[in-house]
Amino acid sequence: MLRVDVHNHFTPPEIVADARRGNGIDGLRVERDDGVEWMVHQRFRWQLQPTFYDLEARLQAMDKLGVDLALISMAPPLFMYWVADTSALVDLCRQANDELAAFAAASDGRIEAVATLPMSDPDAAVTELRRAIGELGLKGAQIGPSVEDMPIDDPAVRPVLATAAELGAPVILHPYHVGPRPGLTDYYLYNLVGNPLESTVGAARLIFGGVLDELDRLKVLLIHGGGYLPYHIGRLDRGHLIRAENKGCRHAPSAYLRRFWYDTIVHGAGPLEFLIQQVGVDRVVYGTDFPFGMSGGSLLEQLDGVAIGDSDRARVAGGNAADLFGLGDGT
Repeated sequence: MLRVDVHNHFTPPEIVADARRGNGIDGLRVERDDGVEWMVHQRFRWQLQPTFYDLEARLQAMDKLGVDLALISMAPPLFMYWVADTSALVDLCRQANDELAAFAAASDGRIEAVATLPMSDPDAAVTELRRAIGELGLKGAQIGPSVEDMPIDDPAVRPVLATAAELGAPVILHPYHVGPRPGLTDYYLYNLVGNPLESTVGAARLIFGGVLDELDRLKVLLIHGGGYLPYHIGRLDRGHLIRAENKGCRHAPSAYLRRFWYDTIVHGAGPLEFLIQQVGVDRVVYGTDFPFGMSGGSLLEQLDGVAIGDSDRARVAGGNAADLFGLGDGT
């Protein structure tokens, strides 16, 4: 049974090196605290474990988790959509995608990668997406559910999504907000509540904004189990029924649940079993959120207590991801 981790983050070694020298983009730097390295910039900080950038450490961790193949993506705090100099962001994305491709190529078939894009410059993002897929052989792209204040259904973003649909390149929608959020500054709520909320808003805008109707070949993976979308879809249906501003989609929002794929990071057997029942087992893919602290653990740990047969378990483990990202025969 193939086990594919679709939610697995990477920090390019050259970006780490620049940060250690203190000259990273947007003031990005590395600080040490009791011998532990932290990646720090003006909006966020996270522990910089070697598994973020060191191939041998990453492969050893994959073996420990029982992961056969990891689909790596840029650590979301490095999206840098807020950087005023968009040319610097374009350069960062090109460098990062080159390093993603090189990291995968050196892994002896254990790692594949998806691109990061300079979404604050949609024209440049289209160009980079075509290069990443056509020249580097990356398997899709990871973007935020918004581009700072620009929502994902904004017409300016549409060419990027349309290009992904044209290329058959799945888009991973990953929350990235790393600044303070009103009401969510305590108890780590900006992550625990804010990240699923960010994904939910992005997915709702793709539905209500008519994007999924317009781009019927667009493939979107929602991480963290789709945020609140699968669990409050009835509320969106009600809004579509009674609100004039929610008539921009052709069908009730619940009809679009299967236009998305969802990873397993819900941190509980009950919610995961509900997710599978709600969207269909063929739309759920294994993910870990490794190496961040909120990672969800091995496939065995995540599926413990979930009523699922062997064939469906194999689909969640890797078969669905193989089909979605074109990773082989899924066996």
